Amino acid sequence: MKSEELGKLVFLTQTDTTIGFVSQNADMLTAIKQRPPHKHYIKAVNSLQTLKIFTRVPSSHKNRVRRAVKTTFIMPNSYSYRVVKDKHHLLLLNRLKWAYTTSANLSNQPYDENFAKEAADVIIAPLKEIKQASNIYKLGNYTIKRIR
Repeated sequence: MKSEELGKLVFLTQTDTTIGFVSQNADMLTAIKQRPPHKHYIKAVNSLQTLKIFTRVPSSHKNRVRRAVKTTFIMPNSYSYRVVKDKHHLLLLNRLKWAYTTSANLSNQPYDENFAKEAADVIIAPLKEIKQASNIYKLGNYTIKRIR
């Protein structure tokens, strides 16, 4: 399957932090999750090289971003990025290069396996629930603030 075809699909997969929906189509994710359209999604990228396509990491934070594991960074442009290092999740991300990622549930609702499987176009097994959310930091040009 070509990458532009893959980009239109919604995958249900084990991400590096939880069971989630992964897609390059934010509108599809918004419709599935019944989420307000103005809220941004975390953009998971497969490498630092891919991250450079979307944003510039402030010089004072480059080492932190490079070494971080299971950590999301809100960049000065107000968009969120996570460089994925989990081997299982990278199998998909290496094909897509980047994707929006979100938990596999309705907005502000607990995880429901039946809902998640019905909403996804492709299910990538195995799915095992991990209750470890990513750390989130908001980066300024010289400042850092822990969000979660």
